[in-house]
Amino acid sequence: MSANHKKRLAMPRSWAGARKTTVWISKPDPCGHSLDLCMSLAVVVRDELGLAQTKREVKRMLATRELMVDGKVPKSADRGVGLMDVLTIGDQNYRCILDQSGKLRYPEISAKDAKSKVCRVNGKNTVSGGVTQYNLHDGRNILADDANLYKTGDSLVISLPDQKIISHVPFADGTNAYLVGGSHVGTIAAIQSLTVKRSSMENEVSFTDFGTVERNVFVIGDTKLPEVGE
Repeated sequence: MSANHKKRLAMPRSWAGARKTTVWISKPDPCGHSLDLCMSLAVVVRDELGLAQTKREVKRMLATRELMVDGKVPKSADRGVGLMDVLTIGDQNYRCILDQSGKLRYPEISAKDAKSKVCRVNGKNTVSGGVTQYNLHDGRNILADDANLYKTGDSLVISLPDQKIISHVPFADGTNAYLVGGSHVGTIAAIQSLTVKRSSMENEVSFTDFGTVERNVFVIGDTKLPEVGE
């Protein structure tokens, strides 16, 4: 079996597919998303949305430019479709989110909502010329002259497909955040405070009724996410 497949029994818990239907499942091509936060385009279209019967059909849809991810036609049917990505199939649009069981879901969204996405700033570094490169959660890199323009943990709302920054959502007290890990995964709550640890321990974020580590927090501000049923 080729390297772009893995056994269904060993697939990440976030993948919603049945584990005992077939032995193998397509693995997404390497991309900016971690393996547990994205699924192969072919698997999403065929298994999750039921809009194709086989991977061959998905490849035909790509050839006719019926499929787009974040406003662009992917080169491969195994392109990863991950957290906050927009999948377009003809006139229908879908957003990848996590439900409250921690499963990746692809609910339908409006054409207006499909024109933008929220990206978390996961880090930053200096590249040649003294320019600051901001690294976003989906593998994108944004260049800016100001090293203090955005902080790690902030989010940027970008337009699709041209990737222009529409707005900046700072990681701050009172800001709405989407939980992408922990026991409250899939819920939205307002940040109460951030506790910075001066050790190897992870920073902690407090909400009204609970707390979690900083890596589980994805600030979204006023952005509306689609709801999914349990």
